[in-house]
Parts: sequence; structure tokens; C-alpha cells
Amino acid sequence: MRSDQPDLASTIPHPLIAERWSPRAFDPDGAVTPDALARMVEAARWAPSYGNTQPARYLVGPRGTDTFDRVLDRLNAGNRVWAHRAGALLVACAQTRNDKGEVPYAEYGVGLATENLVLQAVAEGLVAHQMAGFDRDGVSAEFGLPESVRPLVAIAVGVLGSPELLEPEKRERETAPRRRIAAEELAFTGTWGTPYLSPGGG
Repeated sequence: MRSDQPDLASTIPHPLIAERWSPRAFDPDGAVTPDALARMVEAARWAPSYGNTQPARYLVGPRGTDTFDRVLDRLNAGNRVWAHRAGALLVACAQTRNDKGEVPYAEYGVGLATENLVLQAVAEGLVAHQMAGFDRDGVSAEFGLPESVRPLVAIAVGVLGSPELLEPEKRERETAPRRRIAAEELAFTGTWGTPYLSPGGG
């Protein structure tokens, strides 16, 4: 290992990041308080964006509201079977144009904002699961989104529940070990393929 190469043993991230995951088992009695939702949206608002264009927009539906039900109806069937137990359903959208024209890197900006939102959920003692499986055109029509606003991802937020709430296939995925690519495959230095992070010390 090079003298300037960090050892993986010293690279454990902040607990908010390390503890974030995407469960499907939500406690049907668990609540997401209005204050917690407000802090999540506020965390998203402070995300960086290209030229401070701030392209992220959110539909926010606490459970028990009309917005929650309308978002739920537009999730695909595989997501509806578990997401109905969430304390809130949101849809992250990209404002792709402003008064200056096309917003550069709008999707990237929404990704940054949504990661802030999800990490704030972890700080609130909640869990969140982001979903690509929903009817984007249906959301646009149902909520009257302007042409410049594009739905990107739906987000279920709530209190973690028991895996026993899930059907067997999803239960198995829920309890499987979390996996990521090896650190030496993620970041390189000098030339492509030369790992920046070492799998071992010494």
C-alpha cells in the first residue's frame, strides 16, 4: 500500500450514511409527524445545485391525506402492496426550466436534494425507500404538473416495521445482507483501474 493510500479500516462514514437503507417493511401504526416532514423538506431545500438553480420540487402526502392516496394509486402494483403502510409518500420532481431557460443538471440537483431529504429522515429515526416504479405521466396529469416539471422518483417514508409484514419474496430481500461494490472498484488514482482505497492495511 502506498504511504498516502487510506486503509479501508479508517473509511467508515458518518452513522447517518452508514445506517441509511431502503426497507419495504413499514410499521402501519408508525407516524411521520408534520415537523419531521417539514425538516426533511427543509433539508432538501439546502442541497447544492448548479448555479443555485434549485430544481428540486416535491409532492408531499402524509398518510391519511388525499395526496397520499393519489400518489399510492400511481405506484406500480409491486410497490403498492407494501408502500401503503408508509407514514408519508412523496414524489421528487425536477423543475427543468426557469425564467433563464433550461436548467442544467436538473436531475443531478434533484438527486442531491433527495439524498439530503432521506438522510434527514434517518436523523428523525425514520426510514425511506425510493421508487422508480410509478406512473410518471399519471402523476403529471393527476397533480397538474406544468410541462417544465418532470416527476423522477417516488419516496416512501415511515417507521421501520417487521419483515413479517412482507410477502415471502420481499421478506427475503429485506433481511439479506446489504451489498456494495468493493471499494477498490469505486475510486481510482494515477491511472484508471489503480485503486485509491486499499482492501487491507500495511
